[in-house]
Parts: sequence; structure tokens; C-alpha cells
Amino acid sequence: MSEPTKQAGADTSLIDSPRFTEPKSRRDFLGLAAWWSAFGTFVIAMLGALRLPMPSVFPESNTRVKIGPPDRFKKDSATHLTDLSLWVFREADGGLYAMSAICTHLGCIAKREDNGEFLCPCHGSRFADRGKVLAGPAPSGLQWLEVSVAPDGQIQVDKMRQVKPGTRLMV
Repeated sequence: MSEPTKQAGADTSLIDSPRFTEPKSRRDFLGLAAWWSAFGTFVIAMLGALRLPMPSVFPESNTRVKIGPPDRFKKDSATHLTDLSLWVFREADGGLYAMSAICTHLGCIAKREDNGEFLCPCHGSRFADRGKVLAGPAPSGLQWLEVSVAPDGQIQVDKMRQVKPGTRLMV
């Protein structure tokens, strides 16, 4: 748009008024929107890329958990530790052992029935009272876990260390 000629002594306030400025075109707006969208996408992608070297899930640093003193577990008893997903058994002769309550099929929590057997409520696997597979899609029995005595005298279970079925700690 050509600028109007200014006459000497003429009132220029009308020429400088927003009414006579050229309006923004739709093309300018869409161009700016595209640039800002591209910039925003780049920033978000960079934030995601910077987060990649950091793990989002940290492995457990110690797989041994203390479950209490030996006298916590009465003779001839079965104690379910729900927060740890395991069963702790103490026999009449004082032998102590722990079995995982996690089904070996897909990781469901097996429930203990009144007759001592374990049943996976999700897929129907059935385990004997010592963890052996009786029926169902589970490929192997419930895991027996290593039980030991900590230096402070408490019983500890290593949730990542499997032992042969029948292994007991005499307390």
C-alpha cells in the first residue's frame, strides 16, 4: 500500500490511525501457527529424548526381606504375607520354609484353600500343599524361596533366590 503524501500543515493523525494500517492476512497467521507448532513439537521431542537415558523403573536393590523373629511363626502354622506375596510355613519340628504365592503361569496370586492346596483364581492352575502342579496351565510349581537368619536374629527371605522344594531352615 502506498503511503499517502503528507501536505505541510495537514493533520497526520488520520493517516497514522489503525484504520489505515494493512490487516494481517490469513496466510501470515497460518505461517506463524505452523512455525510455533513445529517449535513446540521439537521442544517436546527433545524433552522426551533427554529422558531416555534415565530408567523409569528401578530394580530392587536388595531382594532379601526381613519377615520377623522366629517366634512370630508358631509351630504347625502357615502365615500369608500379602504385601510380599509369599507364604511362610513352620512345621512341628521347627523347620521353616517359604513359598511364593505367585502363580508360575502368568503371575497371578494363588489363594490357599482350606485343604492346604493353592488355586490360581484367574486361570485355574491348582497346586499341592507343597507347591507341586496338580492341574492347569502353570508350567511349574510354586517357587520355594531361600530362608535364612539375619545377623540381628530375624528371619529373612530372598525373593529372587529359589531353592529345591523340601529345603527347610531349622530354627
